[in-house]
Amino acid sequence: MLSWARTWRLLPGGLELPRICFSRVPVAPSSSSGRSGAKPRRSVPLSYKLLDGEAGRPALVFLHGLFGSKTNFNSIAKALAQQTGRRVLTVDARNHGDSPHSPDMSYEAMIQDLQDLLPQLGLAPCVLIGHSMGGKTAMLLALQRDTAVREFLLTNLVEADGRFVWRVNLDALAQHVDEILAFPPQQESYPGPTLFLLGGKSDFVHPSHHPEMKRLFPGAQIQIVPDAGHWVHADCPHDFMAAIRGFLA
Repeated sequence: MLSWARTWRLLPGGLELPRICFSRVPVAPSSSSGRSGAKPRRSVPLSYKLLDGEAGRPALVFLHGLFGSKTNFNSIAKALAQQTGRRVLTVDARNHGDSPHSPDMSYEAMIQDLQDLLPQLGLAPCVLIGHSMGGKTAMLLALQRDTAVREFLLTNLVEADGRFVWRVNLDALAQHVDEILAFPPQQESYPGPTLFLLGGKSDFVHPSHHPEMKRLFPGAQIQIVPDAGHWVHADCPHDFMAAIRGFLA
């Protein structure tokens, strides 16, 4: 599995990451949160788009950020499917895009959704590529391996009964915003290959954060795209895709 988390921010009691990171790990289905006696989490059937490719190599799986959707990666997904010959999956997180709404918006719930979906599609193990919230989801899945503003906003509005409504579940997102902006504390590390792709014009990641990044992902590389901000894949798509191809090589 490969994941990309685009920025990191250290907060009291946790780690915040809205950037891009890559790592490989098998994805196994699971029916619980991993804590003894904890109530099993119920996954939701995620909406996705799968581009065909060679089944013999791990697929690329794109996970969008907060308020995003799988359509954020349409052009990049098509280009990488052609350039790499791999299957490419884009996914709507719960409460986003065309995926079902749920009052649970925890990272544990989001990785449960993926743990159920990816084996169903025959995409485990895979390469996870996540932006911001999606990057954190990919990172947490790796760590728990046992288991264009106007255009952007318009993608979250749909017309229903002659009026525009939000596609995203704003109530659930508002209730869990602090949880989404933070990162669940983790003790275990992930030793596999990992790439953190940072925008040089973004201030989310500081050199002081690097030790914690390396503690959680000791095999990590940190690469900076000088001309990119937070949205590396949108600001510098060619550099972004080149970084992915280099990581896969």
